[in-house]
Amino acid sequence: MVCLGNICRSPLAEGILREKVTLKGLDWMVDSAGTGAWHIGNLPDPRSIAIAKKKGIDITHQQARQLRAEDLKMFDLVLAMDRSNYQNILQLSKSEEESKKVKLIMNYAYPNEDRVVPDPYWNDDGFEEVFQMLDLACNQLIKAHT
Repeated sequence: MVCLGNICRSPLAEGILREKVTLKGLDWMVDSAGTGAWHIGNLPDPRSIAIAKKKGIDITHQQARQLRAEDLKMFDLVLAMDRSNYQNILQLSKSEEESKKVKLIMNYAYPNEDRVVPDPYWNDDGFEEVFQMLDLACNQLIKAHT
């Protein structure tokens, strides 16, 4: 799960998917990162923590990190929250095989529409919408890969 700073969208996506994977008993490794380095080591944004907690998910163990080229080797999927991050992830790719792993997360919910998850950082009211979008996408992601 990849967004810009790894404090708003991608930690929520990681938390949502981890919860669903655990409930389904799937043996998946789920992680998140940001394409930027501004927040390395920080907890998720307090508003992300609050909306996750409201939905019964604890993301307070997460710490922001920056996406590395090695992540494209290690993970089967690298899911971008928006087109800008999608392009930044592709720039780290060293092969066509790695590039094929990079996808927009919302295409799981709305195939081939290239919808994006808006960055709620500047909009306190956006966190609920982002949670709902990611919840839907994660449900469809699990259906697609199980």
